[in-house]
Order: sequence, then structure tokens, then C-alpha cells
Amino acid sequence: MCPNCGLPKDLCICETLAKEENKIEVFLERRRYGKYMTVVNNISKDMNPGQILSELKKSLACGGTYKNGKIELQGNHLRKMENLLIKLGFSKDRIEIKRR
Repeated sequence: MCPNCGLPKDLCICETLAKEENKIEVFLERRRYGKYMTVVNNISKDMNPGQILSELKKSLACGGTYKNGKIELQGNHLRKMENLLIKLGFSKDRIEIKRR
């Protein structure tokens, strides 16, 4: 039984609800030695961040990590992120790509 929605684990809808409620921000950060990191912000623990991270890393062929509600991916992947996040179940109107 899921502690949040009270449904059995195989019927749990918490992940789907979390993906529809949160507004996801995607932006670039410049790190040490001029390297870029693509950051996906506002990823909650209800969304199964480990699985999302794994799928993004596999699709983009890059390294990355999840910490403090953010997924950080090595490299500049802004052009590809919207389509990948939509494939992972996020709503298009809840994704905000910030180009600076």
C-alpha cells in the first residue's frame, strides 16, 4: 500500500500526479573550466528521480547526478530536453526552458 494515496503499489498514481503538478525548469549553469551543466529543477522524490535520471543519462549519453531536488547533467542539452521530458511523462505546458 502506498502511504500517500492509499492504493496498492502497482496502482499508485502519486508519480503521475507529481509530474502533472510541478513546473519543471531547465537551464544551463557554467561550471569550472567553462564546462556546462544542464540542470532540471523542481524534481520531487514522488517523481522517482532515480529512474528519470537514468533515462536522461542513457538518452543523452552523458553523466549526471540528482541532489537537492535537481538533476544535473554534464554538457549542454537544452535543445533535446523538452522532447525527452515529454516522453518521460511530463506535460509540455509544465516545462520551462530558460535560455540565457
